Amino acid sequence: MNSIYNPFIHGVRRFNRFYTNILGLLDQHMLNSEFSLAEARVLYEIGHTKNCTAKRLIEELKIDPGYLSRMIKGFEKKGLTYRVQSTEDGRLYYLYLTDKGKDTLAGLDELSDSQIDQMMSCLPAQEQKRVVESMKSIEQVLSQDPVLSGERVHIRRGLRPGDVGILIHLHGWIYDQECGYNHGFEGYVCKTFHQFFENYSPDKDQFWFVEVNGKMVGAIAVVEHSPQKAQLRWFILHPQFRGRGFGRDLFTEAMQYCRERGYRKVFLETTEDQETAIKMYMKAGFRKVAEHKSNAWGKDLIEQTYELNLPI
Repeated sequence: MNSIYNPFIHGVRRFNRFYTNILGLLDQHMLNSEFSLAEARVLYEIGHTKNCTAKRLIEELKIDPGYLSRMIKGFEKKGLTYRVQSTEDGRLYYLYLTDKGKDTLAGLDELSDSQIDQMMSCLPAQEQKRVVESMKSIEQVLSQDPVLSGERVHIRRGLRPGDVGILIHLHGWIYDQECGYNHGFEGYVCKTFHQFFENYSPDKDQFWFVEVNGKMVGAIAVVEHSPQKAQLRWFILHPQFRGRGFGRDLFTEAMQYCRERGYRKVFLETTEDQETAIKMYMKAGFRKVAEHKSNAWGKDLIEQTYELNLPI
């Protein structure tokens, strides 16, 4: 294995050792109970999964079929679960919790909640939020599902205090990581907002933000230059949330607003390396009207201007 990956491997394993120790997982049993972690998880899935079957548990939990079979037989012997044969497929059996099984699962849930509460209650509220958000980030990055269960996505309209600071951070970080722009670009973004606030009018200038679980991950704005002309600005989306239609939704909201305001012309400024965004602009009818070379942000670039004429 290439040694370049070692720091990542060591970091993940160190976190695993830390977290399993924090939760007491080396014991392999839920605190103050007779159930192993695997048994508790299977009981949870049976209690919360509609039409739960052994096959589904094997696929979802990646558990050994023989081990699962012995586990379910043990549950049935203790009176915790029962099975019902499918009326459509005689080979298929659905798994259910008995009343005793439901009570047992409720007790395990209380134990787990209490354990987490003890771990978190010693932390200030802000640190508790930080821990949970970090866990969500790990789950989102490592998940194979495009949309995680419980993920709340919202497009918010209107500028609030603190929004611009987050937007500046997103621009500086993303354009450094993806385009290699230096600190001069972040300074440029700060300057554009400083100039914007000198004439900001909430009745004319509008912002839209994509928020996932309350956290801003993307934005777009329309800035009025005259009653007939407006500019699209600060269009950005966190790379973790691309490919899910959020950028398209933001762009659609902004363009609809331009039409409602009756603008005759909309323009935007970008660089030629923003190929994905440019394709979307051109598909919407924007056409390139100007370009010039630049090295303002630490690399050779071609800055471009695109315009769209809107029907009356």
